[in-house]
Amino acid sequence: MPDPFVTRSLDEIRFWSRIMKEHSLFLKLGFRCEDTQLIQEANHFYALFESIENRSHSFTMDTDPQTIRRFNEEVYVAASNIWIFKRKVLGLILQCQLPGGNNFPLLVDHVSREANYFRNRLSELNQGNLEPLPDAIIDENVFFLRIMADHAKFIGHLLDPSERQLVEQARNFSHDFDTLLFQARDLESMRPQSQTYPLLDQFLDENRVSVKSLRDFKKTARDLIDACRIKSIIHPLLADHVFREAERFLFIIDAFDAQLNKQKHT
Repeated sequence: MPDPFVTRSLDEIRFWSRIMKEHSLFLKLGFRCEDTQLIQEANHFYALFESIENRSHSFTMDTDPQTIRRFNEEVYVAASNIWIFKRKVLGLILQCQLPGGNNFPLLVDHVSREANYFRNRLSELNQGNLEPLPDAIIDENVFFLRIMADHAKFIGHLLDPSERQLVEQARNFSHDFDTLLFQARDLESMRPQSQTYPLLDQFLDENRVSVKSLRDFKKTARDLIDACRIKSIIHPLLADHVFREAERFLFIIDAFDAQLNKQKHT
């Protein structure tokens, strides 16, 4: 049987290294042409995470756990460094040192939160300190619900204002996910009393419905952008990027649901 540590580590690295690589590209596209140092740093991180992504596929589920542990440590350093870079960029924007750039402060904060999530997951895996299931269910949903709410806001702002119906749909998704996030934080603050099977099961079911709807909206937007059928300044890769993150959230919800039901019947 494959080692669960190896399987989980490679899954996390294969998904998030591609995400980090694409973040580097999106940030670069938002810099001004005179921001040559920042563009150079973004290019460095793109190449670094492309290399990590490629190397992750050279390992198999039968790879020695110690080899994967060392790889996790190496990737942790890379994730920490891109987090530092993203926070530096956020500081420059908020201090009005990059006037005329096209990176929203919330977008830069968003991608830095994902880098921090990635490096924390690698640390938890290597230390064997993954959260108990009830805590993981709440914390992962709090994290990803905020990510989904952000995505809806970005889509709404990057669509052309004349795409009124799509802009309104994005605005509605933003409101829905803000509401779900508040509900999740209420459940979070009620811990541990809130961590009952019925409440957690309903929590996952309710979030799954909304994430599926947003995932389908993102897929439609991605396909329309690919076919040049709507007006926007959304890069086609960004449209696919946010679609994949919604798919990831659904995968996590389904995995939690399976674990929760398994624990209920043991």
